[in-house]
Amino acid sequence: MQRPTATASSILAATFLFATPAHSALAQRPTAQRQNRPEIPAVARRDTICFAYYTVNKGVLKLTAQLYPLQDGESRAATLAIKTGDAWKTIATARVTEEDYKNYRQDKTWTAHFRVEKWDESRSIPYRVTALNGVAAYEGSIRANPVGKREIVVAAFTGNSNQDRRLKPDLIANLKAQDPDLLFFSGDQVYDHTDHLGAWLLFGRQFGEIIKDRPMISIPDDHDIGQGNLWGAGGKVSTNSAGDDGGYFMPVEYVKAVERAQTWHLPDPADPAPIERGIGVYFTALNWGGISFAILEDRKFKTGPNGPLQLKPKFAPRPDWVTNANYDPKALDLPGLQLLGARQEQFLKTWGEDWTGADFKVVLSQTIFSYATHISHGNRLLADLDANGWPQSGRRRALEFMRRCFAFHISGDQHLGCVAQYGVDDWRDASVAFCVPSIVNYYPRQWLPLDPPARSVDGPLPNLGDFTEGFGNKLTMFTYANPTAFPAPLTNLAASASGHGVVRFEKQTRKITIECWPRGVDVTQPGAKQYPGWPITVDQLDNYGRKPVAWLPEIEAPAGITTPVVQVVDERSGEVVYTLRARTPRFKPWVFSEGSYTVRIGEPPARMTILKAQRSAKP
Repeated sequence: MQRPTATASSILAATFLFATPAHSALAQRPTAQRQNRPEIPAVARRDTICFAYYTVNKGVLKLTAQLYPLQDGESRAATLAIKTGDAWKTIATARVTEEDYKNYRQDKTWTAHFRVEKWDESRSIPYRVTALNGVAAYEGSIRANPVGKREIVVAAFTGNSNQDRRLKPDLIANLKAQDPDLLFFSGDQVYDHTDHLGAWLLFGRQFGEIIKDRPMISIPDDHDIGQGNLWGAGGKVSTNSAGDDGGYFMPVEYVKAVERAQTWHLPDPADPAPIERGIGVYFTALNWGGISFAILEDRKFKTGPNGPLQLKPKFAPRPDWVTNANYDPKALDLPGLQLLGARQEQFLKTWGEDWTGADFKVVLSQTIFSYATHISHGNRLLADLDANGWPQSGRRRALEFMRRCFAFHISGDQHLGCVAQYGVDDWRDASVAFCVPSIVNYYPRQWLPLDPPARSVDGPLPNLGDFTEGFGNKLTMFTYANPTAFPAPLTNLAASASGHGVVRFEKQTRKITIECWPRGVDVTQPGAKQYPGWPITVDQLDNYGRKPVAWLPEIEAPAGITTPVVQVVDERSGEVVYTLRARTPRFKPWVFSEGSYTVRIGEPPARMTILKAQRSAKP
């Protein structure tokens, strides 16, 4: 790992407004409980379209426009046009949706969804969405696929807390300067448990200016869909707003409306069958700029802790917290508990083996796959079952599939920016992970282990190196952004460890550079500093850091293929050991046990050479 220098760190303190304890109370919710809620402003009719967001994948454009509420008698028709020369050409039409959120205000969805196939990805094209018979218009640009760019830049965000309703000109100015090719919002875009429409419109006013001109991935998390934490448990009903018994607390119509607003524009789901109660799924893959992204729903199938474990009051004051040292981490990993669920595990496996048009593999999810903090809002926790270090068996299966394709991991949620590396059997033998800091961080968490690392890592901060976290999982911490003050004033959001992440994928060298920028820093100024320990540069191969045992004979790609895809299959088990796009035509595969292997090399799907019964040899 290469480690240039960087700046100061932090976090803040907060309270969350949870949903009411019973659905029937939503319509009568007291005004006092709705304080700090985003009002839906009255806008001029020409401004009825708040913002638009899109993705392009394999020649399919999907674009959503979010509107302010329409009035009775107004047209529900919307159009999507592109500019050809000096003229606008309509390419799609849609009817504005009016599904009911079933919340206390009886909001409707007010979205227009456009799908255009056979999209030309080779050029940037201005677009315009119109409504109200052309009175309202909103313009942006569909970017050309940057497949020819040497460096692909991803900007990543999480946690847009309701404690700061202001617009974010500082962040937008920095993003314009950094000019990312893709935006990733990993969750909690909205912190309003019963007011998604108003808060999503506010999100559009805050970020629409940067979103309108580049593809955007957004995946909703717990606060988006109306509860304190989310263990989706396959879609069942949760009986409380904390969500700890698993499932969804808000009415199913609310959950569907949130997911429709935030995820319809993503590429079509990999496995579209709905879960319980007709709740949809959106886990999918996106190939953009030669980077293959797996977009996961790491909350939707996860088991809730209040039920199978019955932790309260044995280990902690609440079912998801472990605070009593007299616990066995292995006892928490009961048979049948789910993390990603079988469907997403199969998706990860299939996605990881398909390198068509890809130089990197990247997993995008709501949260990190370990317990990577110690202090939560002033409470020292030994483990937190909201983190994806639990259940351990599900974590292991996910990381096995991720490291087989050398996948880098970007996530959010934990209110603590960090760069860490997962361990499956040993430290540093699986993916490197970047958990980005919150946009506005009002619930402080800290990395503050009680014991020293098993092996230290050099860096500007204490407590860096190899650790065993509260679930017994191996985790290597390379850097983190603890708070310097909490609560921190809104005039100094950097003191709260608020900020955003930037990841640069350099396709020729296969290096990944990870940046973590504090709020309030002007990235265009000479000497602008990141949080301490950033930036960090890792190699693509670091994402499967397992030590080889033996090597296979050197192989060569078919003529004319300079960066072939290589796949190694263990002939005894039939399992894929790994799949990778090599940097040169010649490649000497390594393996982790002696035996006989099948090796495929070339350009999928047609130009692949298959070499069977390749015997391994120790060095």
